[in-house]
Amino acid sequence: MRLIPSSGGAFEVTVNSEKVYSKLETGEFPKLETVKQKMI
Repeated sequence: MRLIPSSGGAFEVTVNSEKVYSKLETGEFPKLETVKQKMI
């Protein structure tokens, strides 16, 4: 896992080059459990 700085309020989580969560799409930060479930 690595953090890639961004701007404009972006917060996206990718696993193996696949986006599993996007704050830009949902408008809110994810809950930890949501991210953990999508990483499995």
